[in-house]
Amino acid sequence: MEPLALFNHLVNFVAPALWLALLLPFFGRFLVKKRPLALTYHAQAAIHFGVLVVALLIGLLLFGRDGKMLTYLALVLLGTSTQWVMLKGWQG
Repeated sequence: MEPLALFNHLVNFVAPALWLALLLPFFGRFLVKKRPLALTYHAQAAIHFGVLVVALLIGLLLFGRDGKMLTYLALVLLGTSTQWVMLKGWQG
């Protein structure tokens, strides 16, 4: 496989994790107001991205291919759970 094709495959593999990692902290700030944020937007997005890429890799290893709906369901559930923990965890 050519390097450009490999890069294209890798970018498309992590694209759902990247978009979800960027959107979850953004909308989380609007849903939960009046609470001091313990982590910056960039830190939350980085944590989400790491967790969600691991979820995609586990789905790839379990099912043998990318793009299964159960993998995307796990992606959403893990992402929202991580956001909930980050918002609730530092409540005090």
